[in-house]
Amino acid sequence: MSTVNPYFEGIDTLMQEVSSEEQQTIEKVAVEIAKRLERGGIIQLFGCGHSHLIAEESYFRAGGLVPVQPIFIESLMLHKGATKASAHEKDAAFIQTFEDQLDFRPDDTVIVISTSGRNPVPIDVANKARQSGAYTVSIQSLYYDAAIQPSRHPSGKRLEDAVEDQLNTHVPLGDGLLTSGELLYGPASSIMANLLLHATFNRVMEIMIADGQEPPVFKSSNIDGSAAHNERMIAKYSNRIHF
Repeated sequence: MSTVNPYFEGIDTLMQEVSSEEQQTIEKVAVEIAKRLERGGIIQLFGCGHSHLIAEESYFRAGGLVPVQPIFIESLMLHKGATKASAHEKDAAFIQTFEDQLDFRPDDTVIVISTSGRNPVPIDVANKARQSGAYTVSIQSLYYDAAIQPSRHPSGKRLEDAVEDQLNTHVPLGDGLLTSGELLYGPASSIMANLLLHATFNRVMEIMIADGQEPPVFKSSNIDGSAAHNERMIAKYSNRIHF
């Protein structure tokens, strides 16, 4: 007799919650992104540590949107030292080390990923983007709130306060779906963040198609005949995207 893996059950339950609760926000965000792409903007994504993995997920992606640019700040990424990256994310002055690398423009969309939404660096990036006129969106769990997980930012504000719209992963505190006594395990934030990201971008493509536009989408380079299409896409966006 087979049994269902409890992690699969937990993910399935959480996916149903996200699907039920986030459709309206996905639609709102997708409509705004589509407008900005049609005006020549791009999508920029930022995250620290594991959240940076989400920022890279949709970049240069077969079946994904072409004008997607992760913000690469190596000192905030795991391969340069996980403990250092974690410490930098919590440093209220750290944005000063890379803010001159940020290039936010009014027609851009900037998506900031942070499960807890409380650390200074993601909040500072969102603030910079919003000041530039870019459309700002977070991917975070709103189960982390000011009452129980107050901001570490000097302003006292959290990420949800810094952006215009929030895509809520609904991931529980501690990022674990399973328990054994006091042990919490089974992280879900990356799966839920990727789910929301792709659901939103797929909706952007559908909106553009319905509007008579050809959505800029990469074809798989492992499929014969895709090279000419992809080269055309790269040439179109290479002035803003670092391919």
